[in-house]
Formats: sequence, C-alpha cells, structure tokens
Amino acid sequence: MNVEQRQAGIVAAVAREGRVHVTELATRYGVTVETIRRDLGALDRAGALRKVHGGAVPAPVSASPETGVAERELADAPAKAAIAAAALDALEPGRGMSLLLDAGTTTAALARLLPTGLDLRVITDSLLIASLLAPREGISVRVLGGQVRGMTQAAVGPEALDALAHLRADATVLGANGISAEHGLSTPDPDEAAVKRAMVGAGRRVLALADASKIGQEHLVSFADTADVDLLITNAPLPDSLASHLSTTGTEVRIA
Repeated sequence: MNVEQRQAGIVAAVAREGRVHVTELATRYGVTVETIRRDLGALDRAGALRKVHGGAVPAPVSASPETGVAERELADAPAKAAIAAAALDALEPGRGMSLLLDAGTTTAALARLLPTGLDLRVITDSLLIASLLAPREGISVRVLGGQVRGMTQAAVGPEALDALAHLRADATVLGANGISAEHGLSTPDPDEAAVKRAMVGAGRRVLALADASKIGQEHLVSFADTADVDLLITNAPLPDSLASHLSTTGTEVRIA
C-alpha cells in the first residue's frame, strides 16, 4: 500500500469512526507511529481531518459568514418552527416561570409560541424578542441593557453582563452559530459571546436550539462547553462523532 492509499484509508476511517488513534492506525497499516503522525500532519494541513493529541477527528465544517436577522428569519423557517415547538414542549411553561431568551431567530420562533396567562417572566438581550412579547398579556419582559449589535439586534456590553450576574432564571434558552465537540457552542462576536456565557451561568437549566446547518461549524469564540447544555434540540440526526461525545457529557438530544 502506498502513501496515498494509506492516507485515503485514514480519512475514510475518521469519517466512519469519528476518532482514530495513532497506535491503532500504526498497527492497522503495519507502519511506525512516526509515519502515522506524519500522515495525520499532512492530512490536517490539507483540511481532510483535524489532528489532535493521540490521533485525529473529522475536520470542522467551514463556518458560514454571519448574516443579519432579516435574512436569517427567512432561512430554514420550517426547521426553526419545529425546533421551537419541541423546545416549548421540553420547557413545559408553568405559572411564574422565569426564562432567559438569547437573541436569535430560532429563539424568536419559541417566543412566538409562549402561552399567555401564566405570568411568565422573560429576560432577553434581543430587541426582536422583546418587541414580539411586549404586547402579550400575562408575559412580563425585561430587556438587558447595553449597546445593540445591528447584525443580531442583541444587547451586549458591561450593562448586560452586570444584570446577568445578579439573575437566576428557571431556564436559559440559547442560540448558537456553531456547535462541535471540540469547540463547544460558538459565535463570531466576542461581546455577544460574553453575554451568552453569562446567560449559561444564570440559568438553572440550559437549552440550546440549533438547526442542522449549525452542527459541526466552529466560529471565533466559544461561549459554552457541550457539558454546559442540558438539552440540545435540532432538526436532523447528529453526526455519530458528536452524538457519541454528547452521550459522555450528559447532554440530552431531541430531534424536532
């Protein structure tokens, strides 16, 4: 077997198994550990996989550029509606329940479904969500202060972080631009990531809502480990490698 055949086999094994180990590959192909390490280095540089300590894992999906709220409202709307319905079912809103709702179009889809008449208390960094809920009877809305990002209509900065430091909500519902085993939940903007991170710490229960296009993506700033998430709701089965990882962190996964 030549180098090209061996490396092609390694890439296929990573795709099939999710993670491969240097020593196992060396035994499988009858070569030295140093040879396999060179193979993995070359394949990592080519973007075919990601070299990690002791082996390799699949290369992350290239991160899509961040888009504005208006464009994202139109993208994958049926999937977001299904995810939102599953999130409502998982939350089982009760009288006086307090919710931290993160900015995002999938979390906004959930906001549209929240029932009236239960005296729900919603705290959000999203101007979009606040405007959706403000006219609704039986739902009190508090908007976190700070500078508003035009791209996402989310409040960011020290005012929002200070407010979150003093809150403890029944549940936090997050959006994310990307989710992977290695990078956790991520987003392109450091200021927005800081608010999301504080929301994670302020919720007794943490739900993440992410359509299938976000799975496997990695953006600049990680704001939560997958272990921080109690429930991930998406709309398609996860890759085996991520599903296996989440089973070790105790994260429940629901497919809407």
